[in-house]
Amino acid sequence: MRVQLDGYRLTNLGYDYLALISLALHGTVLSVGNQIGVGKESANDEQHEDLVLKLHRLGRTSFRKLKEKRDYHKRRSHISWLYLSRLAATKEYAFMKVLYDHEFAVPKPVGHNRHCIAMQLVKGHCLCNVHHVDHPDKLYNQLMEIIVRLAEHGLIHGDFNEFNIMLSDDDQPVLIDFPQMISTSHENAEWYFDRDVKCVVDFFRKRFSYECDFCPEFDDIERKFSLDVEVNASGCQRKSRLSDEEKVYQCKC
Repeated sequence: MRVQLDGYRLTNLGYDYLALISLALHGTVLSVGNQIGVGKESANDEQHEDLVLKLHRLGRTSFRKLKEKRDYHKRRSHISWLYLSRLAATKEYAFMKVLYDHEFAVPKPVGHNRHCIAMQLVKGHCLCNVHHVDHPDKLYNQLMEIIVRLAEHGLIHGDFNEFNIMLSDDDQPVLIDFPQMISTSHENAEWYFDRDVKCVVDFFRKRFSYECDFCPEFDDIERKFSLDVEVNASGCQRKSRLSDEEKVYQCKC
């Protein structure tokens, strides 16, 4: 015997409204403008400063890619796409905030709610749309320095290409997308590091006809900080583990 129940189904559009209402009530966003990219909307805050709203929308078509690149779903096969989208946004916001706090070239994080991230607008162009730079050698070295500095802080971008890098109006590179970052302790860390380096080398050779002998090596990286532990990046190894005696003591308390 089937029992008919009254209920509702939360759609992607409804989830968008819930996130935007929460951001508006907290004073993070005042108004929403036009779409400026896939999953990205322009917005203004209460000081009428330009922001970018990034809305994560993970779906069935991207599930295989999701399982390969990101493991925050804990390898579960049955999980809500809305929940996965929220996890992706939460992870990316955590990366953005910790990188911004450590003076990496990333947009200033303003706030996030559910699957939506509000960040400062970077005025410039995506590197994939740039066909000429006055000093390709300088930009090449800047990008390689970012890859090395990330690794020194215990992180590897994992998708360091021209689609995830902005070139600001003053010709400074800015990272804009990094939910798939991993730890330098990850079992495949060297492979991802080498792939990031190769992406830069190949792009500069094809786009700017520029080649350089300098390519950083993973084995030469000297780890100085542990941001991967701070944000619990994939593959990180937490050092602070309680001994059996400490666990027993805490249980008694």
